[in-house]
Amino acid sequence: MKKWEGKLERIDDYRWRIPRKDHPGMRVDGIIYAKESLLKHIRMDTTPLQVSNVAHLPGIVKYSLAMPDIHWGYGFPIGGVAAMDTEKGVVSPGGVGYDINCGVRILRTDLRLQDIQNRIKDLINAIFANVPCGVGSKTKRRFSEKELKNAMRIGSKWIVKQGFGWDEDVVLSEGQGCLDFANPDYLSHRALERGRPQIGTLGAGNHFIEIQEIDEIYDEEAAGVMNLERGLITVMIHTGSRGLGYQVCDDSVKLMGKAMRKYGIDVPDRQLACVPIKSSEGERYLGAMASAANYAWVNRQMIMFWVREAFEKTLETSAEKLGMHMIYDVAHNIAQFEEHKINGETKRLCVHRKGATRAFPPGHHGIPEKYRSIGQPVLIPGDMGTHSYILVGTEKAMNETFGSTCHGAGRVMSRHKALDITKGRAIHRELEDRGIYVRSATVKTLREEVPEAYKNIDEVVDTVHQAGIGKRVVRMHPLGVIKG
Repeated sequence: MKKWEGKLERIDDYRWRIPRKDHPGMRVDGIIYAKESLLKHIRMDTTPLQVSNVAHLPGIVKYSLAMPDIHWGYGFPIGGVAAMDTEKGVVSPGGVGYDINCGVRILRTDLRLQDIQNRIKDLINAIFANVPCGVGSKTKRRFSEKELKNAMRIGSKWIVKQGFGWDEDVVLSEGQGCLDFANPDYLSHRALERGRPQIGTLGAGNHFIEIQEIDEIYDEEAAGVMNLERGLITVMIHTGSRGLGYQVCDDSVKLMGKAMRKYGIDVPDRQLACVPIKSSEGERYLGAMASAANYAWVNRQMIMFWVREAFEKTLETSAEKLGMHMIYDVAHNIAQFEEHKINGETKRLCVHRKGATRAFPPGHHGIPEKYRSIGQPVLIPGDMGTHSYILVGTEKAMNETFGSTCHGAGRVMSRHKALDITKGRAIHRELEDRGIYVRSATVKTLREEVPEAYKNIDEVVDTVHQAGIGKRVVRMHPLGVIKG
């Protein structure tokens, strides 16, 4: 893939503009958030071209945005954010991605390292045995089609009522773990067929379950509201909607590719297939996408239930006594209807976030009451060998990025390249030498996910913190990792 040679105008130390005047057809400027040290990675391929291409979409408002973890994706860059006017704008599956509502949740515990130092391997092995992982993994709890559709309509509340979790888990999920415009009747038979056996499974690729220790507190007040202290053990879960979400996206891209001509829509990249939000095809995609998003929240809830169960069995103490309370759950591949100010006027927009996370400010009605004094928790995992972070959202993010920030480190190396550079290496031993115990469904996954395949997470998080679109609260380092 050739290097980006286009112009990036410096706005300040953390923002760069792709001017619309330099690219005929762009309706708005492109804005990339990155400190200068990250630009070499961003220029390594033509990902900025995708930022420019997104700016061509009908109804886009303000900017086509990219976060510092930006890298090449399908249509939209991963790390991209775009908001569309709901009256004149379009919805694009490429702006959500194939793994609909891939997201992250984290739970805290009352445990400290000395409590589990000699049990980390036991805990990881217990979770690995209890949570189905990897390509083709199947759930331990079979669902009828009626149950599956209930899960997709209602989301987290439904699965908690089935006994998989605590009521507080729902309250502390983004949007209470449900998009209310879901319509499972819009899913193809193939999507339902793929979804039934995979609900409650981790999946492969960059998905993981990680036992971590908090090693740094940046904001004592916010950490206190979250009941977090230096030295506490946390567990982070990262997964999405599995084959069901993939099928929804695949079906929708094909449908929209054919429908664009009907609506007179022309895009610079066929991967940006889109239709008006107010169209039968748009309604169909949004209903199916929301169903897949709710499925993903149910998926993470079931996995968390089995993680708690693994801790209980290994440590012979109840999850309640271990203090295994969820901090938050965020989505980072999703399209949602939100209100934002545009030129001083509050407008209803359809915000696409692909590899980007909500970062709503203190006082926002979309945040659980528990966190309204500090802002929405933002969960940013690193790679399996480096730190992860919890931040909170800010007013500046609301004003500049539609209340959005980054979602992770971001790849700098393709999976093929990662496999090439890790020939003959034992990645699990390299990590164990650094005090990180790893289990994976395949050796190939570990090689594809080798730490050097990712940007420096500390630099990515420093960018969003210094730019003011997220505020650091705590940092964790990994003790044990499960990869699908």
